[in-house]
Amino acid sequence: MGTGLIHAAAAEQFGRWTILRESGSAAELFDLDRSMAFSMPTVRVLTVSAPTIVLGSSQSFEVVNQASAVDRGIHVVRRRSGGGAVWLDDDMLWVDVFVPANDRLWDTDIGRSMWWLGDAWAHALTAVGVSGTVVHKGPMMTNGWSALVCFAGLGPGEVTIDGKKVVGISQRRNRAGALLQCGVVRRWAPTLFFSNLYLDRVPDRHQRNVVRPDSAGVGVGAAADDALSYLVTHLP
Repeated sequence: MGTGLIHAAAAEQFGRWTILRESGSAAELFDLDRSMAFSMPTVRVLTVSAPTIVLGSSQSFEVVNQASAVDRGIHVVRRRSGGGAVWLDDDMLWVDVFVPANDRLWDTDIGRSMWWLGDAWAHALTAVGVSGTVVHKGPMMTNGWSALVCFAGLGPGEVTIDGKKVVGISQRRNRAGALLQCGVVRRWAPTLFFSNLYLDRVPDRHQRNVVRPDSAGVGVGAAADDALSYLVTHLP
């Protein structure tokens, strides 16, 4: 895990895109004043300093076993974008992509605005040897688990392999632009994550078995980082 916060001095430039690599607590890295304070297309590659459960904007902290999380040194934060809970540690590559409101990639349709990034991730994964990627370009797909666990559902632009999510994308937008927050699975090993959630509090008890959350994701190992290297040099 990374320690401390690396500031913008670590910036790289690929074409019109600025690439920043930062590490710190999830609470610091989710700070919207920092995350959306850009005037140019920007990619931030982020590393959390401690394992973290990230709740969606409408989720209650009561879905987390707080005592267990504290005992295990797990941070619990809430992001400003919607969806269910996400686990952040070294098994998940976290990448934020900021698109200014006056940029050619800006789209007023919130769902369609994520398609291009899903296509970019799928192309990058294919380029580094990962086959079978599919970009979801339909409406949000939910089930009995997705309100609790983000990877159990499927949103526009997200990428799957054999029906399992490998790239999750959520979005937050304001007048300045759109922040597309991506999680690319290096290793799908959710046991610790789920052991700190109250899985019996799934809102729709009748649908709990529609999609088992322990099989919702799939990891691609070091190919996630290889795909990132490809992505940042081929962004439109």
